[in-house]
Amino acid sequence: MGKLTGRTALVTGASRGIGRAIAERLAADGALVAVHYATDEAEAKDTLTAIEAAGGKGFPVPSEFGTEGDVDRLFDGLRQGLSGRPLDILVNNAAVGHTGSLESATPQDYDRVFAVNLRTPFFLTQRVLPLLSDGGRIINISSSVTRIAVSHELVYGMTKAALDVMARTLAHALGGRGITVNSVAVGVTDTDMIALLRQYPEAVAAVESATALGRIGQPADIGDVIAFLASDDARWVTGHVLDATGGMCLGLGI
Repeated sequence: MGKLTGRTALVTGASRGIGRAIAERLAADGALVAVHYATDEAEAKDTLTAIEAAGGKGFPVPSEFGTEGDVDRLFDGLRQGLSGRPLDILVNNAAVGHTGSLESATPQDYDRVFAVNLRTPFFLTQRVLPLLSDGGRIINISSSVTRIAVSHELVYGMTKAALDVMARTLAHALGGRGITVNSVAVGVTDTDMIALLRQYPEAVAAVESATALGRIGQPADIGDVIAFLASDDARWVTGHVLDATGGMCLGLGI
């Protein structure tokens, strides 16, 4: 049996990219996975098809983050899919990227990124907490830009830094229930979010050379890390930001 057999998980933003890899890995380890998606039902179905083809189980949960009633819609779909079972694992993965500096960001940009990347995960966590089993897991997907100054990702980085604070605080608050809360900082990962980067071989080479392990990350690299934190093997890890960037920008490169 898999390490997560008999457990349940909710992965937000699970229809593609890193979220899909996480959902597939948790399902492969035996969890029943709620596959959250915003608007692309076809991609969510593809994720579920892949999960089921590998012998796993899951169900879709639609809700567009940053819109009125987003948490209510997600919670109602989650509760229906769980059919009375508790939730064991929450992975706050869904996010929108943002390219903009202090000079260029608009109030609309700011509000949108904070709504999707921080406000909804905060209130979703608040809402599902009564459903979360003692000994459960909360895992936030953070970013390397919380430790590496990237001026054009300032607003995005601020949202991820706030998630790290939330994780540490909740780890302390929920420790009495045996619930662990951690963040995973990811670096440049091969998803559609770096499609523009892929058009410039010199930019790809620069990222690879700045990464200790010498390559761009794959979604499965992150899925495997999340599987560890979701398992009993990580029972003594909480309030931690785990760097899963392959060693991005560890040195000056000179």
